[in-house]
Amino acid sequence: MPKIVDHATRREEIAEALWRVVRRDGIRAASVRTVAAEAGWSAGAVRYYFPDQDGLLSFAMDLVSRRVTERISKIEHKGSVQTIVLRYLDEVLPLDAERRAEFDVWLAFTAQARAESDAGALQEHLDTVHNGLRQLCESLLRSLADAGVLRQGLDLRREVDLLHAVLDGLALHAAIQPARTTPSRLRQLMRHHLESLMAENP
Repeated sequence: MPKIVDHATRREEIAEALWRVVRRDGIRAASVRTVAAEAGWSAGAVRYYFPDQDGLLSFAMDLVSRRVTERISKIEHKGSVQTIVLRYLDEVLPLDAERRAEFDVWLAFTAQARAESDAGALQEHLDTVHNGLRQLCESLLRSLADAGVLRQGLDLRREVDLLHAVLDGLALHAAIQPARTTPSRLRQLMRHHLESLMAENP
């Protein structure tokens, strides 16, 4: 029987090899040749799936958001609304090796988009992820508001912006000072921020 090739898995393997190159050597080092060497493939095999570098970079960036979305879709809705909200927030913080890799790649792509004058497609991917995170913040805060556990008088739009900024800031701190901003510290600070929004007797 002919060997069945899972093309979707192959494409993800190549993208993960690109992640490793980017994390180790920077995004400018992520050529078809270097990614092929990292994956243990020939450059021709990589070009079969990604004819040009732009397509490879685009897929690798899209894979970050798809992985986060997949994890979020599996979250269990058990327990209090606050507990469920914290589960969602955990999934977008760099709390383990997989999520740290995703954030490092996101950071590298963001820096590259800022440095390029014609980073249209790359910037579009970044904007999509950025907007998706903001929408998640809004959805979570509205869930808390609908459950009647938020303090009275909060400006929900402002709190959405603040929660988004807290998430970005904590993730950046974890990337820059991982020994100081540990996963347990991230969770503690995230929980503290959320508790600061809660009514005393919900």
